Amino acid sequence: MINVTRAFLPKQEEYQAILKRAWDTHWLTNRGELVLELEAKLKTFLNTNYLTLTTNGTLPIQIAIKALALKGEIITTPFSYVATTSSIVWQGCTPVFVDIHPEYLTIDETKIAAAITPKTSAILATHVFGNPCHIEAIEAIGKKHSLKVIYDAAHCFGVNYKGQSVFNYGDVSTCSFHATKLFHTGEGGCWITNNEDLNKKMYYHHNFGHDGPGKFYDVGINAKMSELQAAMGLAVFPYVEELIQERKHIVETYTKALADTNIKAIQLREHTDWNYSYYPILLENEATLLRLMHKLETNTIYTRRYFYPSLNNLNYTNVSKMPVSEDISKRVLCLPIYNGLSMQKVNEIISLIKSVIH
Repeated sequence: MINVTRAFLPKQEEYQAILKRAWDTHWLTNRGELVLELEAKLKTFLNTNYLTLTTNGTLPIQIAIKALALKGEIITTPFSYVATTSSIVWQGCTPVFVDIHPEYLTIDETKIAAAITPKTSAILATHVFGNPCHIEAIEAIGKKHSLKVIYDAAHCFGVNYKGQSVFNYGDVSTCSFHATKLFHTGEGGCWITNNEDLNKKMYYHHNFGHDGPGKFYDVGINAKMSELQAAMGLAVFPYVEELIQERKHIVETYTKALADTNIKAIQLREHTDWNYSYYPILLENEATLLRLMHKLETNTIYTRRYFYPSLNNLNYTNVSKMPVSEDISKRVLCLPIYNGLSMQKVNEIISLIKSVIH
């Protein structure tokens, strides 16, 4: 069976050797030495100022909304994982959807200004599949209208835009280290910001509001990463460059083989150094997508409809029409891509695709 993705696991003894340090100290949580070491390694690798690890990739979005004291409406994309929208609603704000660009699949920056009202407090945009939004335009809109900018960069580990980490843009960026991600800690995530004061607020929020053992800075929740998660991250980290190169080879194989078919690949924004985390394809229509999925599944090959349905149709939002996102979500399909997927299997997938799509 071939799934759309599979978690990369280092050698078990490598993980256990790191984990033994936590066993020896009996320090399993509350920012032990493994969490601190992983944070330092990631800050250096990503060249970021402030980075704090969390127990998953959704909590940083919620904490960012809280720390920025956002109220009212937050402009966002309907084409993302549900956590982007649900975090807005969870924090008592209202998501206001803006449709997406038909090629880049990120929020259409030309439509943002028209969605701004006196109730708008921020823009929460997603770098979809690691493809950056039109950052310059969004930053300019945010500055002009005094709006905060949060980037859901869950897919962006290792992505650079214009020579620097894509995480370094906006007021704050968030990332996921879920087991299926390029770099992972089993479950996990982080936030990244260049704003020292904002980082302090988010730090307190993620640790119950503690300001020392017996004092509290502000209200908080528990979003801390454990030593067990950090150990996995430290074991995976040395392989990151190798993982990217292996995925790149799979992507290039897919792209070359499918170039003569009626299949469109995602268009990457100029000046992007991509991480090859996903391989989304656009089919002609939903009927073709369903036919292809069925063909692959009968051969125990499982794809995924990232992202379906379009989030503007969620029953806990103000349902609105987003024609581009609704169209794309019905005909976008992510093909299997993960480390350890053999080229023999990749070519088998390609052959099956070509038996359906010409």
